[in-house]
Amino acid sequence: MSEPYLPPIENPKGVLRTFVFALTRRQMGKVPTPFAVFGARMPLSFLSFMGKISRLDKKLELPQQTVILIRERVAGENACLFCQDFSRWYALNKSLISAERLDALHAYTTSPLFTEAERTALDYASELAADKHVRPETFNRLKAFYTERQICELAWVVATEHVYNISNHGLNIGSDGFCELRQQEGQEQGREQQPAAKPHA
Repeated sequence: MSEPYLPPIENPKGVLRTFVFALTRRQMGKVPTPFAVFGARMPLSFLSFMGKISRLDKKLELPQQTVILIRERVAGENACLFCQDFSRWYALNKSLISAERLDALHAYTTSPLFTEAERTALDYASELAADKHVRPETFNRLKAFYTERQICELAWVVATEHVYNISNHGLNIGSDGFCELRQQEGQEQGREQQPAAKPHA
């Protein structure tokens, strides 16, 4: 995996930033590279803004799984490996969506795991991310499934995902392997739960 253009800062200056890094390290097993590269160098208000985007997702009227699918799809269109990996790790870690649905996302147009409403939203997000504009017919299909507010929310989700994606590309930040960490944690927990072997007589 290629290295970021700027070296990660694992021990940043400032009490609050040090606390944030320690908290993420305890919760996630490591400090995410965007935190250590971008967040460690920028004023805290920028780091706070990045976090506020994810917190605002909780205020959306869109179904939570639709938001997860849109963010993962846009990150894929933008080839942001960090965002694809981290979003998947977070969603699975919180049991917000099934791995089966995320694995089938590349085939959402034909997979029975997606509703027609989700396909329509994913078409809209894919077109907007790839072409930077949306055809009227693609937009008009949304009206059968979503309110005007929810349509605005779809545009917001696509736009804010670009903030993450392009920031990471600009600093050459790739995947942190969070899904691999989750898999390793599951394997370790499985070994801990296995009964100890009985000693031979």
